[in-house]
Amino acid sequence: MAEASCVVLVSGGLDSAVTLAAARAEGFVCHGLSFDYGQRHAAELACARKVAQSLGAASHRVIALDPAAFAKSALTGRGEVPKNRRPETAAGIPPTYVPARNTVFLSYGLALAETLETGHIFIGVNAVDYSGYPDCRPEYLAAFQAMA
Repeated sequence: MAEASCVVLVSGGLDSAVTLAAARAEGFVCHGLSFDYGQRHAAELACARKVAQSLGAASHRVIALDPAAFAKSALTGRGEVPKNRRPETAAGIPPTYVPARNTVFLSYGLALAETLETGHIFIGVNAVDYSGYPDCRPEYLAAFQAMA
C-alpha cells in the first residue's frame, strides 16, 4: 500500500514543527508549505526551511504574498509587538493578529492538496492563541474543514 501524502503548513515555529513531526510519525509523505507575507521576523522562513529539511518533508515550497494585504498587524510592521500577550482591541483581538492569515494559508494548502490528490492538510495552532485569534479557534477550524 502506498503512503498517503499531506500538506503541512510550516511557519518555522514550534507548533508547526510538532505538527510536521506528528504527520511524519503517522506515516504521511509530507509536503511543507510556508509563506512570505512581509512578516517582521524573516528568520521564520529560514527556520521553516530547516524544520522541513530536518523532519524529512518530501518537498517544501515558500509562497510570496503581497504584504499590503496583511499590513494591519504588528507582526507585519504596523505598531509595536507587545512584550506580553496583551493589550487586545475592544473586540478582544491582539495587535499581533494578522488579518485572515490562516484562511489564506489554508486556502493555498487546500489548492496544493487538491493538486497532490490528497485530502490531508495539517496546521499547528496554539490553543492559547485561539482566545484572541479568530482563525485559531476550534469552531473556525471545524468550519474550514467542513468547507474543504
